[in-house]
Amino acid sequence: MNEPSVFNGPEVSMQKDCKSTTGVEHREWHNLYGMYMHRATSEGLVKRNEGANARPMVLSRSFYAGSQRWGPIWTGDNVADWGHLAISMPMMLSLGLAGLTFTGADVGGFFGNPDAELVLRWQQAGAYQPWFRGHAHHDSKRREPWVFGEPWTTRLRDATLARYQLLPFWYTLFHAAEQDGTPTMRPMFMVFPKDEHTFAMQDQYMIGDALLVKPITTQGQTSTDVYFAGDQTWYDVETYQAYAAGGSTVNVQAPVDKIPVFQRGGTIVPRKNRLRRSATLMARDPYTLVVALGAGGAAARGSLYMDDESSFDYQTQGKYRVVDLEWEGGVLTGKVGGGSGEYNPQNTVERVVAVGVKAAPKTVVVSDAKGTREIMFEYDVKTEKVVLRKPDVLMASDWSITLN
Repeated sequence: MNEPSVFNGPEVSMQKDCKSTTGVEHREWHNLYGMYMHRATSEGLVKRNEGANARPMVLSRSFYAGSQRWGPIWTGDNVADWGHLAISMPMMLSLGLAGLTFTGADVGGFFGNPDAELVLRWQQAGAYQPWFRGHAHHDSKRREPWVFGEPWTTRLRDATLARYQLLPFWYTLFHAAEQDGTPTMRPMFMVFPKDEHTFAMQDQYMIGDALLVKPITTQGQTSTDVYFAGDQTWYDVETYQAYAAGGSTVNVQAPVDKIPVFQRGGTIVPRKNRLRRSATLMARDPYTLVVALGAGGAAARGSLYMDDESSFDYQTQGKYRVVDLEWEGGVLTGKVGGGSGEYNPQNTVERVVAVGVKAAPKTVVVSDAKGTREIMFEYDVKTEKVVLRKPDVLMASDWSITLN
């Protein structure tokens, strides 16, 4: 919590005009106190575990400008109701624009006892937000996924799985945020600054510039209006149904087990789709690349950041890899764009899913350091989707896949 608390006072905190021993009022240093405790804890863990070379993970509720340097924050004691689910989105979007992108809200609500539907809808939203954590007051009823029974347990598990599958994409976005402060979770107007319709939007948002998310925040709601900005086609991430762009608003179906999420045409999103018990166990898993072609089959681009996910070697020794991904003219390429040759992860690409492909290829040829070879593929005319199976190229290397 990281703040000087006086819960039985008139302001539920230390009174703002209380003075420190140096004569400075509490209103001036309340948030600084929280930031410096956050910093001291984070730096202390690094020094205590110096031989382990391990990054700390310290979550704080209190923060100030610059707190993003020391760890994630959360939005505080919310309530298990639909209104608090809805308001959590503009809170995180605002924090991201202020430089604190590693943020989240207590999934399910801190106070109160949410029913299964609210927990599921919050779990679905949280899975597509920077900090994903369930948390509750000690007087709240238990709310683990298995408490609600089937079919809710499976639905909650599926929502969590969606988060784990996108961890490579999130990790890449957090690398960019560390470099230049660009938020991972972005308001629509940040990606589409010339579209005035996006300026006041706070009920849908972007992850990076590739994924559009529209959480369901009303009880019993089974459809919602989604605004598709820009000049690219959008694709449902589950069904690959295409939606035309150009500033159109479309009512899309959102049954209780579905959160509307769409990939923007012209982007490539890296994923890991194997089911594991933890992110640590996923470290060596192969990648799936989802390519959403631009309008008329135009080019698509993306990137992937890779490091050991635990140490400071990426900072001190440059042990990381950035792979630039591009699809153009029926050719998907991966090129190493940054990092040290001393870091050579052995993860491969096990599958490529490309949507917006207008015709089935005759052959698909892979070229890499091992040579040239043909691979198997499947084409779906209805969704204009081609699935390339087992290209088995080393992700952190230069390679190409050509559709002939």
